[in-house]
Amino acid sequence: MILICLTGFQSDKSVSGAQGIQWLTIEQAYAKTKTEPRKILIDVYTDWCGWCKVMDRETFRNKAVIDYVNKKYYAVKLDAEQKQPIMLDNTKFEFIAEGGRGIHQLALALTNNQPSFPTTVFLDEKFQMIQPLPGYLKAKEYHQVITFIGDGYYKKEAFETYKSKTYNAIYASR
Repeated sequence: MILICLTGFQSDKSVSGAQGIQWLTIEQAYAKTKTEPRKILIDVYTDWCGWCKVMDRETFRNKAVIDYVNKKYYAVKLDAEQKQPIMLDNTKFEFIAEGGRGIHQLALALTNNQPSFPTTVFLDEKFQMIQPLPGYLKAKEYHQVITFIGDGYYKKEAFETYKSKTYNAIYASR
């Protein structure tokens, strides 16, 4: 009986770990878009950002968010203060030391030189900017945004219209 219980707990742990968002490095996402084009979602964060931790703990653990992100996007975690350079194609992005901390050039580029944490950045299948979205979002709000962009509604209608009509029609049970 104890063995069955322990085995059950072990399998639950591994299943829950496998069900999270499949985070990649930006280099991995860039490489994957070459063979299987998909939109890119980038979580630009810092280690000291409290709201970044809340998004990790709550928003990014929501089942609807996890399922949709893993299905429609290549998801990237980008530490805005990482010191390692990043090569994308022939462009090298490096860390810029400023005062006590500093910031990575890629984080600056993705946030239109207006860094704020957390910021979710959406890129299309060709790595072109769709939209940076600064700030913390609860799971439902985040799901509305990722579906609006992921399914291409951002090309067809205003976000407010999408939220009040289209989203409610598609995801009425949420």
